[in-house]
Amino acid sequence: MCGIVGYVGRRCALDVLITGLKRLEYRGYDSAGYALQGEDGLLLTKCKGRVDELSSELPEGGEDVTSGIAHTRWATHGEPSKANAHPHVDQSGRIALVHNGIIENYKELRRQLEGEGVEFYSDTDSEIVAKLIGLEAAKGKNLFNAVRDALSKVMGAYGIAVISADEPDAMVAARYGSPLVVGVGESEYIVASDVAAIVSHTRDVIYLDEGEVVEVSLHGISSNNGRTALLRDRVQRVDWDLAEIEKNGYDHFMLKEIFSQPESLRNAFRGRIDISRGTAHLGGLGLTEADMRSIDRIIITACGTSWHAGLIGKYLIESQSRIPVSVEYASEFRYRDPVVGPGTVVFVISQSGETADSLAALRLAKDKGCRTFGIVNVVGSSIARETDAGVYIHAGPEIGVASTKAFTSQVMVLTLISLAFGRSRGVIDREQGARLAREILNIPEKVERILGTSDRIAKIAREFTYARNFLYLGRGMNFPVALEGALKLKEISYIHAEGYPAAEMKHGPIALIDEMMPVAVIAVRDAAYEKVLSNISEVQARQGRVLSIATAGDEEIAALSDWVIHVPQTTDVLLPLLTVVPLQLLSYHVAVARGCDVDKPRNLAKSVTVE
Repeated sequence: MCGIVGYVGRRCALDVLITGLKRLEYRGYDSAGYALQGEDGLLLTKCKGRVDELSSELPEGGEDVTSGIAHTRWATHGEPSKANAHPHVDQSGRIALVHNGIIENYKELRRQLEGEGVEFYSDTDSEIVAKLIGLEAAKGKNLFNAVRDALSKVMGAYGIAVISADEPDAMVAARYGSPLVVGVGESEYIVASDVAAIVSHTRDVIYLDEGEVVEVSLHGISSNNGRTALLRDRVQRVDWDLAEIEKNGYDHFMLKEIFSQPESLRNAFRGRIDISRGTAHLGGLGLTEADMRSIDRIIITACGTSWHAGLIGKYLIESQSRIPVSVEYASEFRYRDPVVGPGTVVFVISQSGETADSLAALRLAKDKGCRTFGIVNVVGSSIARETDAGVYIHAGPEIGVASTKAFTSQVMVLTLISLAFGRSRGVIDREQGARLAREILNIPEKVERILGTSDRIAKIAREFTYARNFLYLGRGMNFPVALEGALKLKEISYIHAEGYPAAEMKHGPIALIDEMMPVAVIAVRDAAYEKVLSNISEVQARQGRVLSIATAGDEEIAALSDWVIHVPQTTDVLLPLLTVVPLQLLSYHVAVARGCDVDKPRNLAKSVTVE
């Protein structure tokens, strides 16, 4: 959750901090604040609301300060308010901290500190850490040692940046379970929870390791995990530019990201398809054909939209390679004792690569001796580094809180994995593999054709602004697409929506259907087509209003539907890559018609780094 930016250098810190916060606001936007290292002490400014409100409160003399920290918040402990906004300060008011994560033993620590006479002004767990650091500093320790020793008392997840008025032009940062990255520039350092806040200044970054504490100053960077020289050896180059985190003429990031899917899909399969052999090469997995043949079972674990991609992956892998696959919510997998064997491998899917529950599930799988693989978007993320191997989806930065292009890129990578496994295990032959590979290459162009219907979908969407409930139906591989379509609608338009297997409608949800209940049905010409037509008839018989996603050229379905959106024809296993796109556009246009903040839906944040 939450966005952190810290700066030490030669430039106006405030400019870097405010610009960085605006690039991180998708991570949280309940409140915001910054602290600067002024000549006579800390300059602290906080507000309830968004960064634009904060940037209107610039302190006198702030433009001359060259170091500071800033934060945009997604509330966990304590309601959104100025008092609960970060930064938080210690007892002396000379140490300030920004924090992303959650302190699990904060109640115990707060009672202990209050017993020692420490007073609190907020309801947050983060203030406890600031006060702990203050107590350690009062013992005569420098800031680095005070932070390190205070964190030894803390249980939970954190990414923090800390400054002191007594150590100008220096900052201490630490991470455990919450991402933090240091941008390395010319005589300057930028600490942030995401490279989006850094890339306009430098593309050279160091991803902090779990449990690492670093100090950055005008003199360099040092760490509890190694010397400055070793840190310099860990510098990685960010491979995308500023244009990818700008709207580029689109009204919203979400719309831009929906329309960027033809290119993100090409990036997902570029260099990985071998038509001559009818297979896919995924070198990042590090699996030989013998390895693929030895796998007895696959577990896919993920959260939210990534879990829906995992469900599609189950259909793909089982149908193409005959390996049994189970798909687990990471938040549930981590808290039970799953049965795994030596032939079980675990795939962890996460756009950010930092999802707290997914990371915990990964660690559980490793503890049980499973071989683990990541399917992630963010290079250098925790899941990418902690899995045994994996595949980057190469979707580029996704700023809209509701995931779109990352989802289709995840599905594309799972398609490639299923193709590679299927060929290695002899379930599909070279000719079948080559046909599928050639059709994969056609998918981006077919997505472009669907995107060309956006204006028409916008007109249809205006018909649903009245809706309070929405039902999405699909069968087979399009059942997870129904789940994803429903999730997108409720995330950004606040209309309650549910996805169901179409045949399950009769087992309860049909009781809800009337003329006020729109029903979106994925009714493409696949193996379940005739069955889905029967389900549509059942909806119509109860005065339900039907929006069908149908195969181009299918006129029969028009007679059964109030509205129809057509998608190009493709092979059954690739249909989810097409059928989800009109549902993304539908959700977007409904939300816009209802006046919702599409990119910053209420109560949500992009990267879920707490339980």
